[in-house]
Amino acid sequence: MNLFSTLYLLAFPIGLMGVVQIVFALLAHTVFRDGVESNFFLPAILMILCSIGLLFFSRSFDAARLNYRDALLYAVLTWVVMGLVGALPIITVTGVSAVDGVFESVSALTTTGATILSGLDEMPRSFLLYRQFLQWLGGLGVVVFVVAVLPMLNVGGMRLLRAETPGPVKDEKLSPRIANTAHYLWGVYLAITLLCAAGYYFAGMSLYDAIAHSLTTVSTGGFSTHDASMGYFEGPAILIVSDIFMLLGAISFALHYQVWRRARPSQYLLDEETRGFLLLVLLLGVMVTLFLLASSSYDRPLLAFNAAFFHLISFITSTGYGAAGFTEWPLVVVVLLLAAGYMGGCAGSTAGGNKIIRNIVMVKMIRHEMRHLLHPKGVFTVKYNDQPVDVSVISATMAFITLATLTSVLVTLLMMATGLDFLSAFSATAACVNVLGPAFGELGNNFQPVNDAGTVILSFAMVLGRLEYFTALTLLLPAFWRG
Repeated sequence: MNLFSTLYLLAFPIGLMGVVQIVFALLAHTVFRDGVESNFFLPAILMILCSIGLLFFSRSFDAARLNYRDALLYAVLTWVVMGLVGALPIITVTGVSAVDGVFESVSALTTTGATILSGLDEMPRSFLLYRQFLQWLGGLGVVVFVVAVLPMLNVGGMRLLRAETPGPVKDEKLSPRIANTAHYLWGVYLAITLLCAAGYYFAGMSLYDAIAHSLTTVSTGGFSTHDASMGYFEGPAILIVSDIFMLLGAISFALHYQVWRRARPSQYLLDEETRGFLLLVLLLGVMVTLFLLASSSYDRPLLAFNAAFFHLISFITSTGYGAAGFTEWPLVVVVLLLAAGYMGGCAGSTAGGNKIIRNIVMVKMIRHEMRHLLHPKGVFTVKYNDQPVDVSVISATMAFITLATLTSVLVTLLMMATGLDFLSAFSATAACVNVLGPAFGELGNNFQPVNDAGTVILSFAMVLGRLEYFTALTLLLPAFWRG
């Protein structure tokens, strides 16, 4: 591995965070006038100086020497380092411990949305917007941003994207130039965010809340500027707008770009993963609605329908918004919501979970084996979008599902060892490895009851889930460092 390449590349996300915090220092001083500009400005200067120092120290960097191991190490270190430096304003503004501050920062950047903060309604507005912006920045991926702004990385840009992009199929390019692909993705991301802000504003939110929540809706992050999350706002229109843009955030941004470029909305339904995702949302949403009505949680069917679909979409897209009292719903609904969180959204989106494409491939593999038992001499092919699925994708999918299951079991046991009951431990684990956010049991919408040991475990679980296990766990292999 080339240490200088990793240090050189790390200078850019660190510098990016410094610039972001300077912008929020200016907003705090000139727009919001809430007196926290120094909490942003001082760490920002430190980060920019650190970035310049890394660039000078690693000035011998050669893009042609960037290999896949460098990309893996860089992807992991980017999320760890960004979580650490992003926590500085959180710690100084709120007065929380370093462990809790890093947890909040990692939760924001990985778009998990789990929080240890309370009393949001009284906090400085510039700080709350910073917290929202961190989720938007992390939604599409800091590494994708770096590739977009560093055209000189065309040699290794695809390696960086593959190391950080979620989903089993990672070679889809919208342009022969990797930097252009990253530009297109960020362009679509920004356009959908602006449309979401407009939708929220016209649905009844203030301009500030509309902008703030658009950042965490399209990124499927779920942070809010209010303790009550979406339950703070009255009227069904805001929840409907949220439903639409959470779904858009959970569909591949490459597909959004292709639909826009070809002006063919029907392409959404022609894509097998998107079609399966929307059908799954419809099926599970109806099931949750029926369970809520059967348990008398709601008297009026329309209210049950609106609440059921909002929370189902919130969980399956890993956004994690909450509204009225969902933590008190029947256990069967809780299990359905947690299962939806594991299913996740589409590959190439901002959503977490296993991704629908993996669920499709897994179901087809099960059907393939059953057909083979009935017809031992038959020749069957697993297809996706009418194309044969490569054996490497099938094996990677099955390995991912196995690793996701084992990780959930291990982290749940570790969380129970910290003192949490099973429901709290499992739901917290599911919330973090699926970058989902809310939990149940003792925790609900807030992770304050978790002790420092549990907070560190869950912080690691969030990074693990955001990088889809393999990228991070590969660094633990001795062979990675020997090669």
